[in-house]
Amino acid sequence: MSAELRNLYQEVIVDHSRRPRNFGPLPEASQQAEGFNPLSGDQLVLYLQVADGIIREARFEGTGCAISTASASLMTEALKDCPTADAEALFASFHAMLAGERQATDRPLGKLEVLAGVREFPSRIKCATLAWHTLLAALHHENQPVRTE
Repeated sequence: MSAELRNLYQEVIVDHSRRPRNFGPLPEASQQAEGFNPLSGDQLVLYLQVADGIIREARFEGTGCAISTASASLMTEALKDCPTADAEALFASFHAMLAGERQATDRPLGKLEVLAGVREFPSRIKCATLAWHTLLAALHHENQPVRTE
């Protein structure tokens, strides 16, 4: 990756960390889940408004590092008006990207590609995936908080 592209990606992550999109409660949420990374202290609550199998709205609250917050912010943007089956496929593609296992058949990630550089820092992968594991818990109506340990 070129230094120019790396700088652009870092700017996007910093922007989403400082000014997270879709941050705050969602009173009309139909589903929600909590996530916690005990190693870094990142924690969040993800709220989804799902109707007819489509994620109409996604919001989150919590505290975390820049990677965790940026990942949750970017994820909630990508989920709006997304069928739940597509959201699960997006999770799989995102996870594969961070594991360095992307396949040509994986769903395109768009803006989420800015987080690809996290795989160079294995200890930060759990920060980037916390919101995503919490998404799966919300989609499956799991009551126990997600822990990334």
